Amino acid sequence: MVTQSSSLAKQVWWIALIRGIFAIIFGIIALAWPQITVLALVVVFGVYAIIDGVVAVARAVQHRKIDSGWGWWAALGVVSVVAGIVALVWPGITAVVLLYLIAFYAIFFGILGAVGSFKLKDIPGSGWGWLLFASLLAVALGIVLLVANPAAGIIGLTWVLGWYAILFGVMVVIAAFQIRSWVDSAND
Repeated sequence: MVTQSSSLAKQVWWIALIRGIFAIIFGIIALAWPQITVLALVVVFGVYAIIDGVVAVARAVQHRKIDSGWGWWAALGVVSVVAGIVALVWPGITAVVLLYLIAFYAIFFGILGAVGSFKLKDIPGSGWGWLLFASLLAVALGIVLLVANPAAGIIGLTWVLGWYAILFGVMVVIAAFQIRSWVDSAND
């Protein structure tokens, strides 16, 4: 029997998968080229944040009638798009400003994602626990970046961001496949 929840999950599981894959790609790029310039890191971060934000807003708007947490997902997407635009509009950004931009982005992203994950708690197979863990990881990253010594350099920032993005991406991909598995079993 296909319920409203399984219908929603069937339509959106791949969005989580795409978000996770983009996060993993961003992380691999950051780790593979730790010497990349601040400008390149700003561009990669900006593009990633905008794509992730647009996907989140599109998902929220598309499912606003059946997902009670759609407002949190839309807010999350807006924060992501704004952070990406700031990064791209301000390409001469210094490493210190980039550090703070990413730190505040991660904290807001994590808080909104955590609240949104609780909206999924009552939906069986939603992967809400993985999404909550990924969101808390984002908050932790933001806090670490705020207390980090900016003099440690952009190379250290790329390593932290790279590993965070890969871990976040893996958790979101796991959640996506958990959602997909639940949809498949609900349709049997």
